[in-house]
Amino acid sequence: MPEGGWHPASWHTRPAAHQPPWPDPVARAEVLAQLAALPPLVFAGEARRLTRALGAVAAGKAFLLQAGDCAESFDDFSADSIRDKLKVILQMAVVLTYGSGVPVVKVGRIAGQFAKPRSSATELIGEIELPVFRGHIINDDTPTPSARVPDPRRMLAAYHQSASTLNLLRAFTKGGFADLAQVHLWNLEFLATSAEGRRFEAIAEEIDRALRFMNACGVDLSVDSPIHQVDLFTSHEALLLEYEEALTRRDSLTGGWYDCSAHLLWIGERTREIDGAHVEFAAGIGNPVEVKLGPTATPDEAIALCERLNADRAPGRLTFVTRMGVDKVRSALPPLVRAVSAAGHPVAWVCDPMHGNTFASESGHKTRHFDDVLGEIQGFFAVHKAEASWPGGVHIELTGDDVTECLGGIEGILEAQLPLRYTTTCDPRLNARQSTDLAFRVAELLRG
Repeated sequence: MPEGGWHPASWHTRPAAHQPPWPDPVARAEVLAQLAALPPLVFAGEARRLTRALGAVAAGKAFLLQAGDCAESFDDFSADSIRDKLKVILQMAVVLTYGSGVPVVKVGRIAGQFAKPRSSATELIGEIELPVFRGHIINDDTPTPSARVPDPRRMLAAYHQSASTLNLLRAFTKGGFADLAQVHLWNLEFLATSAEGRRFEAIAEEIDRALRFMNACGVDLSVDSPIHQVDLFTSHEALLLEYEEALTRRDSLTGGWYDCSAHLLWIGERTREIDGAHVEFAAGIGNPVEVKLGPTATPDEAIALCERLNADRAPGRLTFVTRMGVDKVRSALPPLVRAVSAAGHPVAWVCDPMHGNTFASESGHKTRHFDDVLGEIQGFFAVHKAEASWPGGVHIELTGDDVTECLGGIEGILEAQLPLRYTTTCDPRLNARQSTDLAFRVAELLRG
């Protein structure tokens, strides 16, 4: 963390890409003042606990599962949808842990993932050109001129939805739902009858037998045992800098600044300029941070980001999330891993196999193919094996809903099926069957 003059507004002196053109500066200022007075969504101690867990990932002693929606929605928000998303993450974590024997750090793209960078200020809907949809924290996806006007009051709505989501997640993860003794409850109804659902049930039966055996042997399985609850941390892209600044607080114990909108924040491929506002903001907060690196990233850029964001070389502080694409990962990733390793930076390496493999189907739907997603992960593992480095995790866009947004997978979704249940507000997500299938495949790679 930089010494001296950093403060939460330091980023104002740097160029800030992908910020919305708020039409009413007075309303914007009022909203930001209200946000600054609201309680934190997460706490500095929780962020430090995640940093320690990510330090284990960087050291090759744990694996990161980061998963959730591409972009959270104000319209699709319910206890059921949160619970079902959590079920898929818990399922995947159990499969990864049981199948590989590696502890899994669980981080959701949830309770704050509302803003999306867009490559153009406008988009064509039919024959009408409209301001682009930037995520529900900024404007609405309804294709009308009035709906697309940025409204700062949406930042308050995003805060309150995040608070409600966090409240429910804490109740689920600490109140018994995430208890390993309840592992059968995590199998979604529409997943249970599938091949992957039955495969998960077989693991659940094995866990039941193991718990009964430990209990018979006198092992303490009281309510205080870690098998009865889990840590699920939250994350989102720190794109909308005014919102992040308003929720940054000084920690009373350490005196450091923490962005209390989430435990972990990431900088996207489009906003990782070393002299840009997003890197400047992330450099000063005490949270663990991620940076996404695409196929054009250079070794010099990676080293510069390490020096800027983790000059103290604290394990767990910095994670690189690579999003290369299945065709480029084996050639573009090795120079980065080699340079960072040679420089001695304790970086955790994570694979985002989604964003480099997006294309438009014949019907016009943005989609991804399961084989490409798996192929990029396989390439990621192969590179790290060749470089004697640890493939530290995966970063997945998924949903607990029975959607048809990504092609292929165990159920073999075809292009003609995409319109049947295509509900995402932005990018296509893996459904529960595809996500569980992917977890089994990754567990096999970890064993190898």
